[in-house]
Amino acid sequence: STPARSPTSTPHDRAQQSRAMVASMAASPLRPLLLLLLAALACHAADASRSGSPFRHGRGRGLGVNYGRVADDIPAPRRSAQLLRAAGAGSVKIYDANPAVLRALAGTGMAVSIMVPNQIIPDLAASYAAADRWVAANLLPYLPRTRVKFLLVGNEVLSDGSIAASTWTRIVPAMENLHRSLRARRVSRVKLGTTLAMDALVTGAFPRPPSAAAFRPDIAESVLRPLLRFLEGTNSYYFVDAYTYFVWAGSNGTVPLDYALLQPATRARYVDPGTGLAYTNLLDEMLDAVGAAMSKLGHGGVRIAIAETGWPNGGDYDQVGANVRNAAVYNRNLAARMARNPGTPARPGARMPVFVFSLYNEDLKPGPGTERHWGLYYANGTAVYPVDLTGRRPLWAYPPLPAADNDTPYKGPIWCVLAAHAGRKLNETAVGDALTYACGQGNGTCGAIQPGGECFQPNTGAAHASYAFNSYWQQFRKTGATCYFNNLAEQTIKDPSHGSCKFSSSLG
Repeated sequence: STPARSPTSTPHDRAQQSRAMVASMAASPLRPLLLLLLAALACHAADASRSGSPFRHGRGRGLGVNYGRVADDIPAPRRSAQLLRAAGAGSVKIYDANPAVLRALAGTGMAVSIMVPNQIIPDLAASYAAADRWVAANLLPYLPRTRVKFLLVGNEVLSDGSIAASTWTRIVPAMENLHRSLRARRVSRVKLGTTLAMDALVTGAFPRPPSAAAFRPDIAESVLRPLLRFLEGTNSYYFVDAYTYFVWAGSNGTVPLDYALLQPATRARYVDPGTGLAYTNLLDEMLDAVGAAMSKLGHGGVRIAIAETGWPNGGDYDQVGANVRNAAVYNRNLAARMARNPGTPARPGARMPVFVFSLYNEDLKPGPGTERHWGLYYANGTAVYPVDLTGRRPLWAYPPLPAADNDTPYKGPIWCVLAAHAGRKLNETAVGDALTYACGQGNGTCGAIQPGGECFQPNTGAAHASYAFNSYWQQFRKTGATCYFNNLAEQTIKDPSHGSCKFSSSLG
């Protein structure tokens, strides 16, 4: 295999080196043979440059980072590339094939993963010509300067039941057409894959014991078996999104925090009764569960890559353990661990690509507060906490972290109100639309802010929005409603009731 290039080595550098070698050999009697050898090596290097060098951790190459852009105020792509390198990232994964981002990553030395959007998978599956056009437009213009290593077809497609009929069984045909296009264009080292969540398993993210894990029956034969056959045949990876945070947060205390944070000194252990293998961290359990499910379909040899993992640095009041301290500890431990290439108990020594989620806190992501708090950096480009993704910095060498203040569930009342930033610069149209939506749901959601109601005064859009947001959230929280409203709402533990106007509350 081709050795991993230095991050500072570029096609221009190698061209200069080649010219110097030719000059030094000009007078040699072995010149014809040496020139022939040099030409062969140059062709090999060109192919490696066109497709990216093998993925490696350790030895100076750090973890990968997911570079999402669901935000309105993050740094430009060129500055983002600088921040990736400052954190020690060895690779980067984006959720599309954005031209500005791909140009900014050119010459950085980082291996790049790009993604085909879910919505065009059926078109690429139905037409080789469409797949070839996609490759020509979204990949070829950036090679070799941008070292694209992986082309991922869709993101968590099998988690979206609304596209089951249209897309699930089209994933592999789309991959086959894209692979055919890459081969026709002699791009030989870009690997194809697709990212899947842990919910592809019957028992979801926490299958115990790992050796008993299996894929869901609705996708095992129709999607997973052909996918694994394709991945095995192309020597690619099964990309999984594996978040120990969600397992720990939903475990009601049955999973120790240190076990989920990959703490090397934890005393927590789990022994799989089916294999006798001992586990010292939750991530290894999750990965070996995926491996066991693949083995049950006859493809246990397919390699595993971690497409997303991480820990939120903040969240809502009712989201336990989401804080800067835990996020820093998890990602530092992850980097140090992967630098040693330990594999897992069932796959000792296995190398795997790993991508931390994410580069930035993305303020426009919908859902609960944690969705907007996974970043290594704030939107202004300052680090949320220091981390060396190469894993070379000793854990004791980092500065002290802030104390964790929410590692146990919050038990007090919580309300949902207009966010402070939205109130300072009120977008009346956006607030009006959100107010209309909230009042249109449920039974009597906004009766108190109608004329004559106990919360009609003060008669302002901001005051009415706070009441409506809270009333809606309290009614539908148990069925998945979030305190978000297009980034206009936030949780509070300060009672917003005033006078005779009472805001209902629920306990955390």
